[in-house]
Amino acid sequence: MKFRLFTSIILCFILFLSACKDEKKDIKPIEVSFTKEGDLTIYKAATDSIVTRLNIEIADTDYDVQTGLMYRNTMKENQAMLFAFPTMRERFFYMKNTRIPLDLIYLDNNKHIVSFQENAVPFDEASLPSRVPAQYVLEVNAGLAEKWLLEVGDRIEYTTINEK
Repeated sequence: MKFRLFTSIILCFILFLSACKDEKKDIKPIEVSFTKEGDLTIYKAATDSIVTRLNIEIADTDYDVQTGLMYRNTMKENQAMLFAFPTMRERFFYMKNTRIPLDLIYLDNNKHIVSFQENAVPFDEASLPSRVPAQYVLEVNAGLAEKWLLEVGDRIEYTTINEK
């Protein structure tokens, strides 16, 4: 009887150890691809001339705003993300889990540029404030705000192409 009890205990112990075996699984990093949801045009304030046209994704839900351009490895020069908020207030962004350097362009409720944060560093969790009230934020590849010679007062117009 003691032998059976001892054997049962040993067998249970072996089964327990084998169930706890640490299996290594290859976990692939998340990558999100671009989904065009609209068209955006940037205009110079002084001349009303077109600076550029962009394909945009629109972040207007809590989830979209929280994830933004995280987990992207690349973004084409003609692509951007537009964050559309319901109200004007100072905005604070950061680059957590964002793999590509970005320019952040802050816009007011009339869609005029009010401030910039240029060349934001990937994975940096430092705050990137608008410093003035903003209702929209346009994220483009780093260096494009300078390349396009954008200035406070320039404006955007955008249209959506599909409903979420």
